Amino acid sequence: MSMNDRQLAIDINLTDLSANDWLGRIDDFCEDHGFFEQLGREHCAGFLEAGNKLLVTFENAQFVRENNLDAEPRGFAYTRHEGWSLLSLFSFKESWFRDHHVYAFFDRLVDDGFFDDFEKIVFHGAGGGASYAAAAYSVTAPGATVIALRPQATLDAELAGWDPRYKHARKKDFNERYGYAPEMTDGADKAFIAFDPFQRLDACHAALFRRPQVIALPCPLLGDDLDQAFDRMGIHDVIIKLAMDDILDRRRFTRLLRARRYDPTYVRSLVRRLIVTGHPRLALIICEYMIRRGHKAFFIDKREELTPTEDIHT
Repeated sequence: MSMNDRQLAIDINLTDLSANDWLGRIDDFCEDHGFFEQLGREHCAGFLEAGNKLLVTFENAQFVRENNLDAEPRGFAYTRHEGWSLLSLFSFKESWFRDHHVYAFFDRLVDDGFFDDFEKIVFHGAGGGASYAAAAYSVTAPGATVIALRPQATLDAELAGWDPRYKHARKKDFNERYGYAPEMTDGADKAFIAFDPFQRLDACHAALFRRPQVIALPCPLLGDDLDQAFDRMGIHDVIIKLAMDDILDRRRFTRLLRARRYDPTYVRSLVRRLIVTGHPRLALIICEYMIRRGHKAFFIDKREELTPTEDIHT
C-alpha cells in the first residue's frame, strides 16, 4: 500500500439520518477511499487511506449518531485536517467487541502486514467496551500507543466478579483470544489509562493495568463519561494529537486537565464533594467564583444553602 501524507477531503452529511442511512453513507465513503467490511451481525469496520499515521478507533454506532459532532465518527476530523489514515470499528450494541468476526478481521490485518505500513499508530476507545477493545486489540500492532478512557480489564467472572455492571456483556467469553486487556497491551509503546478514582469499580479495573508501559491518568470527579468531559473541556483532540506526535505524558496530561476548573459539570461535582467532606467555606468560595463567571442556577442555590443566616432578635 503506497501512501502520501495528505488530507482527505471529507464532504459528507451524516446528520439527521436513520441508522441504516447513516451506515450506508459511511459504507459508500469508506469504499471510495479505502474499504468497508461488515463483521458479522454486531460489528463493522471502515478504513480511510490518507497519510502514514493511523488512528484506530472503537465506537458504538448509535452513540456516534446521537452524540458526536455532526454525527461523524471521531476519527473523521483527523483524516480531514491532519491527513491521518483511519481505521474505525463500530459496534451496533454493547458487545465489548468480543466476536469471532472481529478476531478474524484483526488476524487478517496482521497476516496481510496492514499495520506495517504506518510509522505511528494510536488505538483509542472511550467507555462502553470501546476502551477495553482499544487496549485488547492493540496487541495486533506492536509499538502502538493506546488511549483508553475508563477501560474494563475484563468482565470474566473469576477475575472481575466484583464488578456487577454490564450483565449482558458478562455473557461474552473473555477467556478467548484478545481476552485480558492488560496483557494485550504488553506490546504497546505506551498505554494511557484514564479513569476517575472516585468511581470505585473503574478504579479497580484501572489498577489491573499494571505494566511498565502503562501510564495511569487519574481524572478525579470527572465521572463515568470521560470522553464527553474531555470534549467539553476542549482537550480530547489535544490528547490524541499529542499521543500521535509521541509527546503525550502524565505531566502534559495533568496540565491539560487544569481546564476542568472551567467546566461547570466538574465544578458542580467538586462543590458537592467539598460539602460532603466538610469544607463548606471552600465550596462557598467556588460557588461565588462560578456565579461571577455567569454559571448561576446550581451555584446560586448552593450559595444560599451555604451562607450562614443571622438570627434576628426583635
